[in-house]
Amino acid sequence: MAQLIAAQQVLENTWTEQPLEEDGNAGPFVAPSTPTLYPLAFWRAHREAIIASAQAGALPLGLLLQPDDAVEEIAADLPHLALIAINFPKFVDGRGYSSAALLRQRYGYRGELRAVGDVLHDQLFYLRRVGFDSYALKDGKSTAYAIAHGFTTFTEPYQASTDQPLPHFRRQP
Repeated sequence: MAQLIAAQQVLENTWTEQPLEEDGNAGPFVAPSTPTLYPLAFWRAHREAIIASAQAGALPLGLLLQPDDAVEEIAADLPHLALIAINFPKFVDGRGYSSAALLRQRYGYRGELRAVGDVLHDQLFYLRRVGFDSYALKDGKSTAYAIAHGFTTFTEPYQASTDQPLPHFRRQP
């Protein structure tokens, strides 16, 4: 199983990912036996069955969002979700930062927010600032190096953000 970083520690990823059909459609729903991340298209097609199955099996629910998925669409479902993973398909695609900030600040999501895909140690400081609390690094990247160097880019951020609502000049010395 893939490793991930949470609370600046390396953990095993126990979540599985529900694939879409080759044509991008949802396909049939089969009740899982492990915590599962569902793509938004699959969630749309099988929302009620997924929630009922998770409640019956006492399994946590998770969604896998793509950069072009609208977080507004899942606002009413947030109480059901233990994990929202946001995919970064390319290092240069920053839309996931906005999605995370919206989920935390506008919609008050308090569950786990995970960055997945092309995630590098250089991004960890900034990902944490907008509300991410777990990170699945790009394949082949060192979790130990990322923990040692990824969260200490700056000692005191100047701007306000999800993790520090007051800008530096408004904080007490």
